Amino acid sequence: MKSSYFDLIDQGYKFPQEGFALQDGYLTFYGVSLKYLIDKYGTPFKLFYLPRIGEQIRRANQLFNAAINKTGYKGSYHYCYCTKCCHFSHVVKAALREGVHLETSSSFDIDVIYRLYNESELSLATIIVHNGYKTDEYLKKIIKLHKSGFRNSILVLDSKSEIERVKKYSKNIVGQLKIGIRIAIDEEPQSAYYTSRLGIRPGDIPDLYREQIATDNKLCLKMLHFFIDSGIKDTFYYWGEFQKALGLYVELSRMCPDLKAINLGGGFPIRNNLGFSYDYENIVNLIVSKIQQACKEEDVPDPDLFTEFGKYTVGESAAIIFSVIEQKLQNSRELWYMIDNSLMNTIPDAWSINEKFIMLPVNKWQNDYVKVNIGGISCDHLDYYNSEDFNQQLFLPSYKSGDDEPLYIGFFHTGAYQDSISGYGGIKHCLIPAPKVITIDRDDKGNFVDQVYRNEQTVNEMLSILGYNTEDKF
Repeated sequence: MKSSYFDLIDQGYKFPQEGFALQDGYLTFYGVSLKYLIDKYGTPFKLFYLPRIGEQIRRANQLFNAAINKTGYKGSYHYCYCTKCCHFSHVVKAALREGVHLETSSSFDIDVIYRLYNESELSLATIIVHNGYKTDEYLKKIIKLHKSGFRNSILVLDSKSEIERVKKYSKNIVGQLKIGIRIAIDEEPQSAYYTSRLGIRPGDIPDLYREQIATDNKLCLKMLHFFIDSGIKDTFYYWGEFQKALGLYVELSRMCPDLKAINLGGGFPIRNNLGFSYDYENIVNLIVSKIQQACKEEDVPDPDLFTEFGKYTVGESAAIIFSVIEQKLQNSRELWYMIDNSLMNTIPDAWSINEKFIMLPVNKWQNDYVKVNIGGISCDHLDYYNSEDFNQQLFLPSYKSGDDEPLYIGFFHTGAYQDSISGYGGIKHCLIPAPKVITIDRDDKGNFVDQVYRNEQTVNEMLSILGYNTEDKF
């Protein structure tokens, strides 16, 4: 009977598959030798494979533009990257190289925009969509951005109360400030609440436009923003909310000739298991055709389409690699593989919202497989990962303690939100240091270029934040 780890994967999934293959018995990630990186940098480390970002953006652009051309849709498509998903400069710059636009969420995001402009990474023509609750500081910076020449900046109202403060700060601007309105959607039935706290109730939006925007010559409504937190999925719930948003768009466009865009917030899903399946092309075709049909029936122009893809843009570009430093059989059935860092610190989505990632060993694929739990080295009992796609059980190669080479394991497609949630650098649980970060790109000849973006966090860096004297007297 076949019982190696390779046989387990080969019988259950198509393997090799995009992004994953074996080379001389070791796992590769988009053709990059993980064995080479482990030998060069040690573990643990975080890896960003930057070319994947461009691949994802180009795929979405191709799908939407193909659907537009096929149907004769009259609007255009604009890809926005949500900076909140991952703010690292190497990630944002990799996205901008593909000609994307940006979406911001807070005051500090505007400072990022200025720095990118100063480095010639974006231009005054770049579209900047401003979402999130507008504190006074955030509003002031958005208005300043407009005054600086970013005339494609679009301020998306998240609540009715924001409009008065917008009017207050935009009195002396040149030209018109572009405005968007976010719709408050009904949440899925299993949600803890009925209506999203974000956005403005659909029934209030027409009056808000007529009374507050149409009467102010400094404001111009350009965009209706529709966001589903669970992302774009082929479900009755998604299409139901989608149709409601289309109905509101048609109603508004009749009274507002400047309204030219609908923003489909919430993104495409990414692969979180080897058996992942999602028909991107069919979903895009449905989106374009449904909007076109609704506009045709009501005799209004096809709007420009905006998407805000964050997780889809960067999620599949990253991985975290660990060494198994000990195995512990705690009873007759539970075997623990202890890794050389904390899962709570490095992939907090797995700990906080039970997010699943693709988890694979780097080596020992020909060894027998065994059911395990994976434990981090912090003192918290919740610092573990114990379920995968095999009927909610996790299997890895068995190995003998004292082997010449330890077992290496990787969590893949971890590029979205992990550092935003855990906080890059700073103070970590149990003072376990943040691992080194490695970026990989390709040069003009297509060769891999790897470098250390940040080294592993040092003890003095942590102690300085905590207010301790870092002078070593011992």
